[in-house]
Amino acid sequence: MGKFEIKTRKNGEFQFNLKAGNGEIILSSEGYTTKAACINGIESVKKNAPEEKRFEVKEAANGKCFFNLKAGNGQVIGTSQMYASESGLKNGIASVMKNAPDAEVVEIPAE
Repeated sequence: MGKFEIKTRKNGEFQFNLKAGNGEIILSSEGYTTKAACINGIESVKKNAPEEKRFEVKEAANGKCFFNLKAGNGQVIGTSQMYASESGLKNGIASVMKNAPDAEVVEIPAE
């Protein structure tokens, strides 16, 4: 079972990571100025993750690929890690689609 972890960055911004059942990060957010905005971002991921058309595959300058999850308005709401292979990338998308909708939300204490 996946989970969203909310953490506070050193600059005071809030960020979430979606982790798969094995603890691996499968999607990360941008920085948000408020916790409420971060939680809204999580709700947007939960709503949009089941729709395959919301995933945009990109290639980085180093040749590795990654994906963005976009909201209905086209705004990026989460970004994956880098993948060396297309099969790994497809597994990552499938994992987000499966884990995000019902994932619990937990807050990680600031370091």
